[in-house]
Formats: sequence, structure tokens, C-alpha cells
Amino acid sequence: MARAPAAKPAAASEASAGGSVGRDDVGFLLAKATQRWNELLAARFAAAGYADLRPSYGSILLPLYEEDGLRIGELARRARLSKQTLTDLVRRLERDGLVERRPDPSDARASLIYLNPRSRRFEPVAAATLGDLNRLVGTRLGSRRLGELKTALRLLMDLE
Repeated sequence: MARAPAAKPAAASEASAGGSVGRDDVGFLLAKATQRWNELLAARFAAAGYADLRPSYGSILLPLYEEDGLRIGELARRARLSKQTLTDLVRRLERDGLVERRPDPSDARASLIYLNPRSRRFEPVAAATLGDLNRLVGTRLGSRRLGELKTALRLLMDLE
């Protein structure tokens, strides 16, 4: 896949500061970095035999790997998605045989979302893939800049 050359930071930054729209816009850069990250995830998942697992499924799987059996509302909060978006995504994961809903024993109106054997088999693949990509970024940026990047991204997640 051919790649367009990277934007030149100095001139483009000056243009962005002046209000013009361009490829040095923070939102554009975040979107393109996320797009590349997802391409790398998808390629590695496919190579490991999980071509049908979409990178977006991580919004559900990662919180469940941390704590299985969450209610939709709590899962939505941890995934930072609306309940409606999360419900749609959970349906896709159910369809793809990755999660299952079970009745919440403490509230008959609610259900809990659980990983199933297939998603449990995928967990070490996800862990290895994320570890590899984190090392790749760490090699490219260095540990200090990687730490700064993570801090900056956490700050941006709470931007109002």
C-alpha cells in the first residue's frame, strides 16, 4: 500500500495556528494515527487466524478482559461509548461468537456481558499484538516521548 508523504510540521503548524485547515490539524493527525494503528492490528489479527476480529471490538473486549460479566451501562462507561453504540457493538460481537449475554441475578431486567471460549482464546493474541505494537511505538519514540504521548492522549480523552 503506497503512502502519502508525511506533512511537513513547521510550515503546516504555522498554517494551522493561523486558522487554515490542513493535514497538520490535531484531529486529522489523531484520526490518521488511529487508522494506521487499526490497520496494523487487523493485519496481525489476520496473520494469527482471526481475520474476522475487527479492531473496534477492542472497545468491548479490553474492558471484559479486565473484568468479565459487566452490565451494558458499566461496559459503555469503561469503553467511553454511548449505551446505544455499545449495544450495537455487543450485538456484532454476539453474532461473531465472541460474547454472550446472561441474565443479571441481582436484577431480572438487566443482563451481563461475558466473554466466551473464542474470545478467551483470542486474549493472548490480543496481548501479544498490543505488546508488539507498543514496543514498535516505544522504539520509534523512545520511552520518555512514549510516556508523554500516553499522558497527552489521556488528557485529550477528557477534552471538553
